Formats: sequence, C-alpha cells, structure tokens
Amino acid sequence: MLLKMIRGVLFHQRGKMLLIAFTIALGASLATGMLNVMMDVGDKVNQELKTYGANITVKPKDASLLSDIYDIGENGEAIAASYLREEDLGKIKTIFWAFNIVDFTPFLDTTVTIPDGTPVKTVGTWFNHHLSLPTGEELDAGVVGMRSWWDITAGKWLDEKDANADSEIMVGAVLADQQGWSVGDTVTIKAGQHEKQLVIAGIYDAGGDEDQQIFATLDCVQGLTDREGKVASIEVSAITTPDNELAKRAAKNPQALSSRDYETWYCTAYVSAICYQIQEAIPNSLATAVRQVAEGEGAILEKTQLLMILITALSLVGSALGISNLVTASVMERAQEIGLLKAIGAKDRSITGVIIVEILITALIGGVIGYFMGFGFAQLIGQSVFGSAVEMKLKVIPIVAALITLVTMAGSLPAIRMVLRLRPAEVLHGGH
Repeated sequence: MLLKMIRGVLFHQRGKMLLIAFTIALGASLATGMLNVMMDVGDKVNQELKTYGANITVKPKDASLLSDIYDIGENGEAIAASYLREEDLGKIKTIFWAFNIVDFTPFLDTTVTIPDGTPVKTVGTWFNHHLSLPTGEELDAGVVGMRSWWDITAGKWLDEKDANADSEIMVGAVLADQQGWSVGDTVTIKAGQHEKQLVIAGIYDAGGDEDQQIFATLDCVQGLTDREGKVASIEVSAITTPDNELAKRAAKNPQALSSRDYETWYCTAYVSAICYQIQEAIPNSLATAVRQVAEGEGAILEKTQLLMILITALSLVGSALGISNLVTASVMERAQEIGLLKAIGAKDRSITGVIIVEILITALIGGVIGYFMGFGFAQLIGQSVFGSAVEMKLKVIPIVAALITLVTMAGSLPAIRMVLRLRPAEVLHGGH
C-alpha cells in the first residue's frame, strides 16, 4: 500500500516532483562544486602566489646573528666570511615536506666596475640549474621560476644548459638604457683583480632595484670573487598551510611544545615547520619566513574559503525555500486525499512518513544529478581560474548527502505542519 501511494505521487505529480528534484540538484551542484574547489583551492592558491616570489629566505646563521646585533646588511664587511655551501642546496628537497618546495635559488652578489668606472651590483644565481638529487629526482631550479613576473624586454632568459652560459649576463632595463647597451653587446667588468668580458643575453624589466643590476650565473660570480662553492643566501618558494595558534607557538620555540603538539606541527606544512626542517637539512643555516608573503597567502586563502562557504550556505538556504514552497503546494493539492486517509483511520505519523519518503526519494535523484553537475562545475572553475583540474574529493560525498538531507527535511517542515493541522471534516466538506 505504501509503495503504491509513493509511486502514485511520483507519477501523478511528476511535474512538481521534477521541480523539487531540479531545485535539490541546483543546491547539490553548488555545494559539490564549492566544497571540491574549497578543499583543493589551498594548493592552487599557494601555487598561483608562488609565481610572485619566495616566502622563505635562508642565510648563514652567523651572518644573520651579526646582522641582527649590529644592524649590518648582508653585504657588510663584518659578515663577508659567512656563507652557505652550494653543495648543500639539494638537501632542501630531502626534507619531510620536500614535495611542497616549488622552487629555490641561491644568491651571491658583489660590486663590479663597468668600463665607464660606475660601480654596479652584480648578482650571481641559478637560472635553470639542473639538479640530480640523492633521492633520484631530477629538477631544474632557479631564478627563471622565482622571477616569472620579470618582463624580458629584449633577448631571452640566460640558459645554463648552453655551453657559454658562464660568459653571459642579463642586464636591468634602467642600467641598459643608461649605458646604451643592447642584446649581444660585450661588457667588460672588473671585480678586484679579476676582469671578465661578458655578453648581454637579455634585458629585463623587474620594476624595482634589480633594474639597475646585472645578473650572472652563480659560477661566474663565484669565480670573480674567489668564492667557489659558496652562496650568501637562498630564496625558497614553498606551498604552506596558513598559521594557527600552534604554528605561532612553535615559531617562537619548537622545543617548548609537548611531544604530541610537536609531532602535529612538524607533520603539517606550516611555514615555520618547513623553515625548521630546512635548518635541519642545511648546516649552519637560519631559515626565516618572509612574513608579509606568508601572512598574505594565509589571509587570501582564508577569505577565499570563507567566500565559498558563504556561497554554499546561501545556495542551500535558497534550495530549502524552494523545496518548502513546492512541497507545501504539493500537499495542498492532495489535501482531500490526505483528509480521506485521516478519515478512514490513517495516523498522522504514517501520512507524514509517506510524504517524507516521497521527498527523500526525489532528493536522492536530485542529489545524484546535482553531484555530477557540481563536479563538472568545479572543473570549470579550476580550468578557468587556476588553469588545472580540481581533484575529486570523496569526503565531499557524505558531506553533500548530509547537507541535502538536512535542507530537504528543513524545507519539508512547513508542509508536515500543514499535514498535522489538517482536519478531515473541513477538507472533505469544503470548509478548508
């Protein structure tokens, strides 16, 4: 009898049931899309922000201490003897969060004299330096990825895979304009007792102080300054998790944490945890977060996730209101049928149960359709905003199922109240 009544409603009121299913599908699709994107957006937002620079700086521990005490810049004479070893750089990709390290590059700078006697800051770095790591991983690291926003106005990025890379340089647009240099020109530079002729491979516009500098390979600057195998600092770009109270406590003193908190912190991609692990991997190093970048990433991520939660909540509220109107209209159309059932002895509980089962079956159909629509919606967002697909998160399925069930029940409450208040005599005799 119960199945016959449910089947009858689903077929005889299929127009309204389809509208209810469609309303639920819209709510489910938005919830699915937003939740999938929200759970995947952290890495994607971080990846996008990584194209705008490093969020971790690594310096020699001695140099950092002297700089803090005497307020000396990293190029000061008092700390000139403090360096990191170039051979240790690959260890950055051996830490616990190695896969969160997007890119890194070392720096070693000096002041050279160009032909007209002008002193110019020259920076040695990696461009697209190839590394073969102890883990078996092969990668290219360097300033090409770390300074992707630079505009190469003439020529090209210096390519370390070229045999003559150590005899080439890149020149800032302001310096090139002042000196009248063009791509292909040969520039003679002097550093101490060393003199070298270098060819301009490219001219870049960085929009900052770098536009008055020269960039060369790390090997080139090491040779000019007799500092083979040494680097002054390292910039690291890493995907991190926004800081919370635990991360802030750990950043002050990791040793003060309980063993449980320490394990949680160490095994979470907080910027402080990654800095700590880099210091463990590279001898005599001090890794610090570029706080403005790290905090900015966290704030953007939190606001993005909050926006998606609000969109999801509003879409579900809209679905609940739509379901409420449609179910109430359905019950009003069936008022005489329900009144008759009550007149022949049907209990309110039984009638309410039939209506709930009908709505839940409709919600199941709409929810399944909405889930796949939502996943397609998530892919559209991923491709259009981030240029990559959004991963399907299985844990979204029970969350969406619970939300749709809650919304469907909430939307059905006014109709259920109407059923409970319905009087058979009034309905059957036209008084209602």
